[in-house]
Amino acid sequence: MKHAVSNIALNPFEHRDELMKLREIGIAGIEIAPSRRWHNTWSELKPDDVEAYRKDIENAGLEVIGLHSLFFDHPKLGLFKGPETDTQSMLFLEHLSAVCRDLGGKTLIYGGGRKRGEVPLDQAYTQAHAFFGELCKRIENHGTCFCFEPLGPNDTDFINSALESLAIVKDISHPALRVQLDAKALYENNEAVQEVFQAVSNELVHFHANEPGLNPLGHSGTIDHGFLARMLRDINYNGYVSIEQRMLNGDNPLADIEVSIAVLKENYV
Repeated sequence: MKHAVSNIALNPFEHRDELMKLREIGIAGIEIAPSRRWHNTWSELKPDDVEAYRKDIENAGLEVIGLHSLFFDHPKLGLFKGPETDTQSMLFLEHLSAVCRDLGGKTLIYGGGRKRGEVPLDQAYTQAHAFFGELCKRIENHGTCFCFEPLGPNDTDFINSALESLAIVKDISHPALRVQLDAKALYENNEAVQEVFQAVSNELVHFHANEPGLNPLGHSGTIDHGFLARMLRDINYNGYVSIEQRMLNGDNPLADIEVSIAVLKENYV
């Protein structure tokens, strides 16, 4: 397994110096929350901006693995907010797929922005199926793929579990929609079991190693990273394990990253 970290662990907007140090401490890839690098990730984001960031990352000896935290600076977008918002959300996600491609990445992890509220579950599923069926067609030449991020019940009311995300992936049956697993969500949804890993093995393209509160790995004592790593090895997963943690110390963010890297090196090998 290869090791990566999200740029949400780095200082916002300007973190070139931090990127240059990640390779030395054992990181091979970087996962990008677009709003952590750019103030506006849509109308004001130019191709030259994307190319400059890609060069910074490549000069640091790192590989872009993909994007996450997609709607952070556009909270009015997302599913289940009406036809007009659906149209804008489609255009925005198509745009982010192109950004991901141009950065050299593959995966786009769809977390927040999908609370269905009063929309009945069957209707929500139908809407999401139609939306992502169309989106997959639009981005199939990008070489990227979206993944519904399994989230706990406190974070969303639509597609909580890994098995629910697998169901819509199988129904849509398009290579631009795949499966991602998330360490804390596996425990929140009682899915930290061998059967779940076996079920998603053919569609799994990304793994978030994280903790409640997005603290450094090992902080809570409730996530058994040794067990999760064994489950990944059992299904022959050899992709990226990406540290998803927030920045706790702006003066020295790498210190907390090093704590998490030690957990990766001990377990996710």
